[in-house]
Amino acid sequence: MTEITHNANILSVKNIEVIYDHVILVLKGVSLDVPEGSIVALLGGNGAGKSTTLKSISNLLGAERGNVTKGSIIFKDERIDQLNPSTVVKKGIVQVMEGRHCFAHLTVEENLLTGAFTRRVSRKEIADSLERVYAYFPRLKQRRSSLAGFTSGGEQQMTAVGRALMAKPKMILLDEPSMGLAPQIVAEIFEIVEDLNKKENVSFLLAEQNTTVALRHADYGYILENGRIVMNGPAHELANNEDVKEFYLGISGAGRKNFKDGKHYRRRKRWLA
Repeated sequence: MTEITHNANILSVKNIEVIYDHVILVLKGVSLDVPEGSIVALLGGNGAGKSTTLKSISNLLGAERGNVTKGSIIFKDERIDQLNPSTVVKKGIVQVMEGRHCFAHLTVEENLLTGAFTRRVSRKEIADSLERVYAYFPRLKQRRSSLAGFTSGGEQQMTAVGRALMAKPKMILLDEPSMGLAPQIVAEIFEIVEDLNKKENVSFLLAEQNTTVALRHADYGYILENGRIVMNGPAHELANNEDVKEFYLGISGAGRKNFKDGKHYRRRKRWLA
């Protein structure tokens, strides 16, 4: 596999294995790098192991009876796979969970403020951070006093990302940001992600089934299948790779394919072996 050669890596996942309930092997020797200031996409179908990889990094596996049993996770030259989740946040990594997980009974602004709970700073600094979030998400400023549970899916996703930003992270782990959202909202959220990356130098590792939009905004990509990395490379190369286009996008030199064709599926599946 090709190694990333630009910027120094802010995160390195090295040959990790994850087991649930002491018996179920989910990740099998996964290795990946995220260069500082970059957007890296982790691609694959449902059940490929994307969310487990992110939870391994943020150390949220324990709540699901999962453990990293082999390998190591290095963030800014420090091993973090043995730290508790709150310490990982303090180190500068925040995960935005799949499904948004806003506090439905709190207002949008109250949700955002919960993201700053690990910071020991003045009220003015918190207020400044809040205004910074509203500058990126003007829609949230309009809905600041609305209960999060009564906002749209797109607004809840923006609230979840804004809440992560309140922690002043160096890196955000973004799990399925496009799930259940209209295409125009997905485009808006990914544009904000790019904006945060460029203006705030926040690094992103995003797990996404929407291969097209992810590779459009990412610098580099990894494809997971059955708990293993099966392909990686610069985003533009993956987007133009015939196997990736045919297997994940349903497009080939002959045009769009029907994946109900079992013989065709088995023939193209060979590249994952």
